Amino acid sequence: MDNDPNFREKISNNLVTKANLQQEVYKNTFSLFNSLKETLHEMASEFNDELDNKIDRSIRIEYRDRGKFEAQLRVAGEILIFNMHTNIFMFDDHNPIWQNEYVQKDRANAYCGVINIYNFLADSFKYNRSSDEGYLIGRIFINHELQYFVEGKRQHRVRVGEFGSKTLDEAELTSVIESAIDYALDFDLLVPPYESVKIMNLDQLNTKFEHSKIKTGKRLGYEFNIDDI
Repeated sequence: MDNDPNFREKISNNLVTKANLQQEVYKNTFSLFNSLKETLHEMASEFNDELDNKIDRSIRIEYRDRGKFEAQLRVAGEILIFNMHTNIFMFDDHNPIWQNEYVQKDRANAYCGVINIYNFLADSFKYNRSSDEGYLIGRIFINHELQYFVEGKRQHRVRVGEFGSKTLDEAELTSVIESAIDYALDFDLLVPPYESVKIMNLDQLNTKFEHSKIKTGKRLGYEFNIDDI
């Protein structure tokens, strides 16, 4: 069977255009993630200087680099995990991004890298409670032109309708991080409904409570909505 030269040409064109585009998005996302790590480190030091002698040293803000694609910020009893996804994403046909003029001008602008922000309880890590739940409270989308938008709780910097209006610089990163910290501190741990915790198995009972496998989450037994996204 003869090879179709047009099909070969299409594959070659895809490799040149889409693959190069996605690689550019990845490089931008990775570069910005490293900038985010530096910003987190600097913010932790600045906050600790400001709060010196005002709070117990055991609840100081701590930054931790958890590897190439992950960083951690502990703020009192809260842990924020910043995670860069290694893949590049396109949006489904029903996403409001397609109403954005910047994307309508060039579909390639919609290819984005993603940095996720999760909120966990600090005790979940301290006591290795692997079944505890964390919550996605924000995510940052970055494209090949360093344009960005943010989804998440109390994230009001650049929404999807404003995509294409601003690049993600240090000042913007700082604002996104501060909004995530503010939300996490106000996102209280609620007593779970009685019905959701009325049964305990023997393994849980025989384990010391502080090291238990009893699942804990800020909204365990409740819905966690995306009402302000």
